[in-house]
Amino acid sequence: MPTGATGKITTPVKVKYCLYARKSTESEERQVLSIDSQIKEMLQLAERENLEIVTMKRESHSAKETGQRPIFNEIIEEIKSGKFNGILTWAPDRISRNAGDLGRIVDLMDSGALHEIRTYGQKFGNNPNEKFLLMILGSQAKLENDNRGINVKRGLRTRVEMGLWPGVAPLGYLNQKHMDKKCQVIIDPQRAPVIKKIFEKVAFEHYSGRKIYNWLRHELNFYTRGNKPLTLSGVYRILDNPFYYGVFEHPRESGNWYTGKHEPIINQELFEKAKVQLKRDQIVRENHEFSFTKLFTCGYCGSGISAEEKYKQLKDGTHARYVYYSCTRSRDRNCKNKYIREEELITELLKILDKVNINELGMRQKLEDEIARFNIFQRSVLGSTDKVKNREDMDIRNYAKYILKEGSVSEKRELLGNLRSRIVYKDKTLTLLAE
Repeated sequence: MPTGATGKITTPVKVKYCLYARKSTESEERQVLSIDSQIKEMLQLAERENLEIVTMKRESHSAKETGQRPIFNEIIEEIKSGKFNGILTWAPDRISRNAGDLGRIVDLMDSGALHEIRTYGQKFGNNPNEKFLLMILGSQAKLENDNRGINVKRGLRTRVEMGLWPGVAPLGYLNQKHMDKKCQVIIDPQRAPVIKKIFEKVAFEHYSGRKIYNWLRHELNFYTRGNKPLTLSGVYRILDNPFYYGVFEHPRESGNWYTGKHEPIINQELFEKAKVQLKRDQIVRENHEFSFTKLFTCGYCGSGISAEEKYKQLKDGTHARYVYYSCTRSRDRNCKNKYIREEELITELLKILDKVNINELGMRQKLEDEIARFNIFQRSVLGSTDKVKNREDMDIRNYAKYILKEGSVSEKRELLGNLRSRIVYKDKTLTLLAE
C-alpha cells in the first residue's frame, strides 16, 4: 500500500478516463492517424492496461487558438464536475497546441481535478516532473505552429514577388491544376470576354452597376464558376479589381503592389475610365433624388418603384434628359411591369388627384395656408379684389396639381407621402387603394 510523505497510508486514486480523439486540420498533419484509427489504437491500449473509459469524444476543430474547441471546452467542464479525472488521447498535441488551453489543463492538474493524462507512449501524472514535460511538449507543438505560419507567409511573399497570384483566381481566370505551375492563373475562355465587356459597357455606354447586373442576369444568363448568378456586389468587386489589367495588392490594403505574370483581360486605360464613370454615377445618386421613387408599389409583384435617367443627344448638340420609372424587381426578377416616363406618370397622378377625397390630403392645412398666403399677395401687391367663394376644395386640389407639375422634388414627395391611401403602379396606370 503506498504511503505519503508523513508515512500515512494513502488510497490510490481511481482514474476514470475520457477518450479524446481530435483530427488535426493543419496541412502538414493530414497523414497523421484519422480519428477512427486513433480510437482503435487507444481502445486497444485501454484493454491492455485495464483502463476504465467512461466517455468518448471526437473533435475536428483546430487547437491553435485558445477556447475555440467546443468539445474540448465540454471536457474541461466535465472534469471540473467530477465526471472523470483522466484523459486518454493519442499524443499531447491532440490536447493543445496553444498556451491558453495548455494552461487550463495544468491548472486542473494542480487543483487535483485532473489526475492523469495517458497517451499512446507516455503518461503524465500530477507531479512536477511529468507536468513540466507535458508543458514542454505542448510548447513544442505551439512552436511548430508558429514556425509553420512564418514559413507559409514567407512562401506567399516569395510567390507574389514572382508575380504569382496566391489564392483562388478572380472571375475570368482559372487556377492551374498542375503542381509545377502552382499559383499560376490562366484566362477563362468562357468568362473573360464577358468581364472585358463589363468594363466597356461601364466606360463607354455609361452602364451602372445595377444595369450591368440586370444585363448579366436577364440577357446573357451569365453564371460564375460555381454555377451561380453574379451578385450586384460581385459586379462592383470586378470593377474595382486592378488584377484585370495586370497588377494586384497583397495582402489587401497593405500598400504592397506587384505586377502579375498573368495575361491581362483589359488595359489600365479602360479600367480607369470605368472607375471614373462609377464615381460620376455615385455623385449623381448622392446629389440627385428622383421625385416619385419609393412612393408606389408594383401591381404585379409588390416590389418598389425605382427611377433611371437617360440622355439623348439632339441635332443641335444639346442633350435631352428623360426619367423612366419601373419595378425594382426585388421580389420577382422576371416581373413584366412596363417602364413609364416621368411626364406620363405625372399625368396619371393628376388623374389620381381628381378622384381622391380632399380629406385624403394629410397636408391639407399646409395647402390652405399656402393658398391664403397667395391670396394676400394678390390683394396687397397686385391690388386684385377678386374673391373666390365656396371653392376651397377646388383651390386645394388645383394647388396640389400645381405642385405635382411645377413644385420642387421635396414638395412633390411630401404631397404624395401624405396621402392616406396606397398607390399601385401597373402597366403605365396608377390605382389608389385604401389601406
